[in-house]
Amino acid sequence: MGGAAEASAPAATASSPLLLPRAPPRPEVGAEVRRQVGLAAPLVACSLLQYSLQVVSVMFAGHLGELSLSGASVAASFANVTGFSVLLGMGSALDTFCGQSYGARQYDMLGTHTQRAIIALMITGVPLAFVLAFTGQILTALGQNPEISSEAGLYAQWLIPGLFAYGLLQCLTRFLQTQNIVQVLVVFSGLTLLLHIILCWFLVQTFGLGHKGAALATSISYWFNVALLAIYVKVSEAGRRSWHGWSREALNLNDVKVYLRLAIPSTFMTCLEYWAFEMVVLLAGFLPDPKLETSILSISLNTMWMVYTIPSGLSSVISIRVSNELGAGNPQAARLSVYISGIMCLTEGLFIAIVTVSVRDMWGYLYSNEKKVVKYVSMMMPILAISDFMDGIQCTLSGAARGCGWQKLCSLINLFAYYVVGLPSAITFAFVLKIGGKVSSMFYAIIRYIFVDLPTPSLRL
Repeated sequence: MGGAAEASAPAATASSPLLLPRAPPRPEVGAEVRRQVGLAAPLVACSLLQYSLQVVSVMFAGHLGELSLSGASVAASFANVTGFSVLLGMGSALDTFCGQSYGARQYDMLGTHTQRAIIALMITGVPLAFVLAFTGQILTALGQNPEISSEAGLYAQWLIPGLFAYGLLQCLTRFLQTQNIVQVLVVFSGLTLLLHIILCWFLVQTFGLGHKGAALATSISYWFNVALLAIYVKVSEAGRRSWHGWSREALNLNDVKVYLRLAIPSTFMTCLEYWAFEMVVLLAGFLPDPKLETSILSISLNTMWMVYTIPSGLSSVISIRVSNELGAGNPQAARLSVYISGIMCLTEGLFIAIVTVSVRDMWGYLYSNEKKVVKYVSMMMPILAISDFMDGIQCTLSGAARGCGWQKLCSLINLFAYYVVGLPSAITFAFVLKIGGKVSSMFYAIIRYIFVDLPTPSLRL
């Protein structure tokens, strides 16, 4: 790739370890802590607010009844597997390209990289939209409950407009956050969530669209967020510095190939993890009481993913810091960033685990008024606490790997951890050994494959 790609390639593929061989000086530690906290707080808030759109939609659908909750949950899971996770993975390649270009002060390349990503994601979104259009038929063919499949199919169809907005949102978010512009992301995400809650209320309750209204509200909200970010890029100083209008260089075939060589492993790195978790929801459809089991597992995963936005924000911070420092030719500073991020992650994980266990008896009421659902969710929360703690550490290590451009290695690690260990364990625990409850058995398997995945990136770091 011209310009930034050539300049950043050596740093991105550096083989030297990033974990510190000795304790760094205190002034450097203090400066790095302040830098990461300044980035982490808004990025965590932004991740939480953006993910809350889908959580709020499922909550509104859940209060319509058990069938609506199951349908919305399965549809959201299926859409994540077949659509949103793919665009998220492709967009995450910008963490490396834009991050290292910004560190090397090649500001004009940030806009070019982002334009290249937008084109790639919009083209990719077309076949993904066709898959979502036939969600109901696909789920039925896979042997899922016909009633749940029908409800899920309707919900997924109304998510299609939001799929393309989500792709644009990933590109614009990374374009700004790799330049350390994060406060505006929080403000816009907060405004979007506020609009989303109002939309859900009117579309689901006032206009009587049911769970379809919740999905439509999600799509509208994503486009609203994109519009806010696009306006900001157009009028802000950062946008004028890094975005000089659409460039023909973004269509350069050789550079597109270079982008895809990193975007495709990035996609697999993200999707292999998403697919493994969401496939567990589909497996729940084969359990004896599919409506109840699917609802419980979906609530559990929704909770897990919502909590996951916190280490995900920390992951973005370490990815930004590592890519910026490597792009600037400062490997020692990159090592310090990993060291500080690891300590922050451990502290955050312990705190979140304590909070998760503390709210176990009341959390289920946010999703359903059914007593049996609330009771089952209460049983799941301690297991979720363990899962979230371990997954948070793994997420931070993955962020450091993304900053270095090691997506191919991490995708191979995820393939082994989730599909050689994880999914076979879920099937064995729930359907053969029947350890504990059906859904809790699957979560024991989730913890197991996170445990396998956890130490492996650190071997390279």
